[in-house]
Amino acid sequence: MGKIKGFFSDVMSEMRKTSWPKSKELTKYTVVVISTVVIMALFFVLVDLGISSLFRWYLDL
Repeated sequence: MGKIKGFFSDVMSEMRKTSWPKSKELTKYTVVVISTVVIMALFFVLVDLGISSLFRWYLDL
């Protein structure tokens, strides 16, 4: 039981040392992450459509 208490004590100590982002920084980071995810999703959709159409074209030969 002492190890568990020591673990949570260490966790709380480390959480106090953590530097949390300000609201403006958090908004900026969120926009960057969401836009990156959207761009990558569009990229993979286009690549998938291209490969699928090439494969269908090849099978129709």
